[in-house]
Amino acid sequence: MATKSGNATALTVLSPIKNGSLDEVSFSDITRERCLRLPIHEKSPLSKVPNTYLARLFILDDVYYESLPANDRVFNFSDITSLFSDSARKKALPRKDHLKSKYLVFSSNFYGGLDEYLAGMWDNWSYVDHENIQRDVRHIWEHCVAFDRVTDSASFIHYIKRCQLDASLFFNGSTDDSLQEQLKSLYLKQEFTRFAVEHQGQGAAEIQQAFKAFIERVQPENLVTPTWPPGKSTP
Repeated sequence: MATKSGNATALTVLSPIKNGSLDEVSFSDITRERCLRLPIHEKSPLSKVPNTYLARLFILDDVYYESLPANDRVFNFSDITSLFSDSARKKALPRKDHLKSKYLVFSSNFYGGLDEYLAGMWDNWSYVDHENIQRDVRHIWEHCVAFDRVTDSASFIHYIKRCQLDASLFFNGSTDDSLQEQLKSLYLKQEFTRFAVEHQGQGAAEIQQAFKAFIERVQPENLVTPTWPPGKSTP
């Protein structure tokens, strides 16, 4: 199940990639290339997915092996066995595990419920790739195991839930408000800072008149517009 913290949800998904190739390029490398070529900032497909606080995609090639923990002040068991032979030392090490597949990892923090968020991904994820072709969410997951069975929003939600892991870490920079409220707050902060700079040294009456015009322009109670665009990185 997705982990909840107030109104926020943390989602971690590991989708196994098929162990095959297309035109001598592995499916994992094709998927990796597609992830790397995704547009960023305002043009990112994730900027169109409602209520996304933060999200990332990457390929997990294998688990990392870190040997024995070096937390003993004097020595550990492998140090003792190394006094006798290198083969004895190697036998004392933990068994190394490897993944049978490479995985497409999707991690997201978002506002609201899981089903609504995944439906929003299916309906709104869109972008134009480097070949000027319109793509949707299926383009990223295309070469994952059993994704060929995904044909609509309901089957996409079912598929992602099957690949879901428990998640407990949240993006610390997010409040418990909806993304729409947070984007409006960010917009007001930027605009008010600009207002303060532009009206330095003016008289009280002049500032009061300018502030009334400022409020009419930024419409603090209107969450829809004007606001900070999702994915925008600079003022």
